[in-house]
Amino acid sequence: MSMSDAILAAEPTIRLIAFLAVLAAMALWEVAAPRRRRDIPRVVRWTNNLALVVLDTAILRLTFPILAVGLAAKAEERGWGLFNNIEAPVWVAILVSMLLLDLAIYLQHVMFHAVPGLWRLHRMHHADLDFDATTGLRFHPVEILISMGIKLAVVAALGPPAVAVLLFEVILNATALFNHANIDLPRPVDRILRWLVVTPDMHRVHHSVDPSETNSNFGFNLPWWDRLLGTYVAQPEKGHKGMEIGIEQFRTRRDLWLDRMLFQPLRGPASGGALDAPSQRRRSSSVSSGQTKLGNDQIDQ
Repeated sequence: MSMSDAILAAEPTIRLIAFLAVLAAMALWEVAAPRRRRDIPRVVRWTNNLALVVLDTAILRLTFPILAVGLAAKAEERGWGLFNNIEAPVWVAILVSMLLLDLAIYLQHVMFHAVPGLWRLHRMHHADLDFDATTGLRFHPVEILISMGIKLAVVAALGPPAVAVLLFEVILNATALFNHANIDLPRPVDRILRWLVVTPDMHRVHHSVDPSETNSNFGFNLPWWDRLLGTYVAQPEKGHKGMEIGIEQFRTRRDLWLDRMLFQPLRGPASGGALDAPSQRRRSSSVSSGQTKLGNDQIDQ
């Protein structure tokens, strides 16, 4: 059995164990050291958010005959993509592939905010009325399918090692749970850590009801793209405990139920968070410079 075959055989088990372990760790951490008070009973949100991720996974597996790790193995076998046609050390191919996959996820995220039709799908993720680890699982099935299509195109073009794609998927899932978690990191730790990975305080800004904050901090894993490309906002204007989570639409508890989430793309205007939305209330001029509130990283709110 080749290494790619071994990776393919082990992928489902590795990903499931990593997912459950990180989810359990974040849940315990949220109980032990919450950053914010919960407004909605956990049973309401967790039941529906977890049901959604099960549905998303089933639809994804039924729709695509091959997923990202499998395509990477197939590309290696057929000689598709950049890294299967150049001489490069394996470690270089792995690192560069993971960086470029992360950049692709960042750009995809910006696109889902910039295009009104895509924002209709993505706003379901933002319509959660609390912010915790399960928010990182809350994506519309159609968005999941589009995201996988984009990821498959990137994998086909890059021809990354299958192990790089597996590592990327496991790390991305883990960081999505981590940076959505309602956990209270010590401020000095957060200030250092957010130079290396997207922290909960950094990503929580992105879930502010204020559209100018919604349209910032797009990174899921690495924070560097936001800092380099001018979409970084250090802190919410009202502080982490004073900020309001969600979007201006879909603010009832009934909207948190699975059936209502699935039909959200068909309801209401595509505004309140899309980059072209007229409802944006403020835009800091320093956002475009990439230096937005950099001096406020030390704010403790």
